[in-house]
Amino acid sequence: MTGTIKTLTGKGFGFIAREGEAKDLFFHSNDLNGVTFDELKVGDNVSFEIEEGEKGKSAKNVTRV
Repeated sequence: MTGTIKTLTGKGFGFIAREGEAKDLFFHSNDLNGVTFDELKVGDNVSFEIEEGEKGKSAKNVTRV
């Protein structure tokens, strides 16, 4: 799946906007692959996998494209 970084926090997590989806997808800095949290910027295009967890869906294996 692909999306765009919508929000980044100072706490090491953010949200990804997905086209056609109303709800943004949470991701944590531990779920990044090939990029560090500090290298990401709002508006960056990313690819990712979706995982269903205790608190709902989140992005895993997030890679900047």
